[in-house]
Amino acid sequence: MKPLTVNFRSKAALTLADAQIQQSIEHVYTGFFKGRLTAAGDTPDWENLRTKGKAIKDHTIAHLDYYLGLLTDNVEKNGGSVFFADDAEEARQHILDLAHKLKIKTVIKSKSMVSEEMGLAEAMTDEGFETVETDLGEYIIQLANETPYHLIAPAVHKSRADVARLLDDDYKDGDRVPDATELTMMAREKLRGVFERADMSVTGVNFAVAESGSIALVTNEGNGRMSTTVPRVHVAVMGMEKIVPSIQDLSTMLRILIRSATGQRISTYVTMVNGKRKPDEEEGPEEFHLVIMNNGRQKLLEDPQLRESLNCIRCGACLNACPVYRKVGGHAYGWVYPGPIGAIVTPVLTGLKDADNLPSASSLCGACHDACPVKINIPRMLLELRYRTAEGSTDKVERTSSAKERGIWKAWRMGMMGRKRFDIGSRIASIALKPLSRNGWLKKAPPPLSGWTSTRDFPVIAASSLKSRLKKRSGDLK
Repeated sequence: MKPLTVNFRSKAALTLADAQIQQSIEHVYTGFFKGRLTAAGDTPDWENLRTKGKAIKDHTIAHLDYYLGLLTDNVEKNGGSVFFADDAEEARQHILDLAHKLKIKTVIKSKSMVSEEMGLAEAMTDEGFETVETDLGEYIIQLANETPYHLIAPAVHKSRADVARLLDDDYKDGDRVPDATELTMMAREKLRGVFERADMSVTGVNFAVAESGSIALVTNEGNGRMSTTVPRVHVAVMGMEKIVPSIQDLSTMLRILIRSATGQRISTYVTMVNGKRKPDEEEGPEEFHLVIMNNGRQKLLEDPQLRESLNCIRCGACLNACPVYRKVGGHAYGWVYPGPIGAIVTPVLTGLKDADNLPSASSLCGACHDACPVKINIPRMLLELRYRTAEGSTDKVERTSSAKERGIWKAWRMGMMGRKRFDIGSRIASIALKPLSRNGWLKKAPPPLSGWTSTRDFPVIAASSLKSRLKKRSGDLK
């Protein structure tokens, strides 16, 4: 998928102006966010679970090479194969080559953000394979020819009428809008035949268990289990960070993932896959292939300031808590990962130069940090990326600020760091901006301040400082 991160401001403006979408995405607050709070409140050891989850991820990321090697060994012992892809193109091409080699005709996909990184569905369709998403939300998005809006609810921005139009060619505006159950049955009717004729499935991986070579899939619709059972070939795709050391660790991660994602205590289906079908088993794939993708994650791993983002378990809790995401929606972010975590991951994986707006798409209120089940300090990393866009990192190619902008901020910093300079600068600013103020408010300032005042009003700078007024008052009292 080609990133469109440079369009953040324009896409955000379109979403803010769309009343229907505003109403639709409010569900991330009324449903998921409040559901997480209830589920967390009903779990006596919730904070201990979060601490334990963070410790598991910290440990795993610190020893990632070891656990990836252990996972590979055990997958192969189970009769599967493992392919390490350096980037999305290499991963996508490997799966395409595999499908051609095995003479695949129909591919079913279970929800996977990594496959979105690859642009896999579109590529397989272009190569002549019938490729169908089986997650209901992803299926709707595929029919609409759009990208996912949310990490766990890809079609959260669609109304029931929108969905009806996509599922029923005969549906017209003004017709009775089907309820959720009716829409679900319409989708099932269309998908059932696809399941029956599919000869390859592609799924994501919620967690890979190193000690057993197993993968875990968490779904509420059963499509993940169907996808891993019916076709003769199963391909699982994962980012290299989606790994836990043991089954015991998996138990902890499932408890915090499901509560944080949907507010459930347990999802409808937790599916464990241990490779291909064994000789004494009646169902399951004849072949199992695991594709582990880097695609920029090594850069995060080697960056001590941003490495913590690899702890993300893709629950979507930070999106649901974020007041910015709840207004601008998922498409504004321009790539696979929206919301606060996307504002960190996307600039690194796609390049900061084209995504420099994303770290600023936050009020820094800290709600994302409070909501994260593994306690990722998202605000700290957003500030780090803001610094890099302004001052440049060790790699100045990433610097996106102009020399003029850096000069202005340098002057501001110099003024703020000295008492006399601050007092003089304040008096000059007060006099210079007074003709532009009205009723004590600055509504329109000249460049370079015009960008700020175009969207907000500022109180005028006082003619005298608090210090000088207190000094004068003290003198008057004597």
